[in-house]
Amino acid sequence: MSNAERIIRLDTVRARTGLSRSTIYRKIADGTFPAQLKISVHGAGWHESAIERWIANPAGYRADNDNPSSQGKAGHGKG
Repeated sequence: MSNAERIIRLDTVRARTGLSRSTIYRKIADGTFPAQLKISVHGAGWHESAIERWIANPAGYRADNDNPSSQGKAGHGKG
């Protein structure tokens, strides 16, 4: 697995984006932030590459332009 395809958890996403937990989940629901992936019964994470795409262009990011096969599987956002 390349570094770009690593799965990162919420604390790392918060540190990299500067967003709060509630803002992240609100943006997921709006489709303006990458949806997380379910990685275990009680765990979820994000593809590092999706977060990097958001960081590169937060105002222009739309979840429907991201990889649709991995979006919305963890109970938040579209899906």
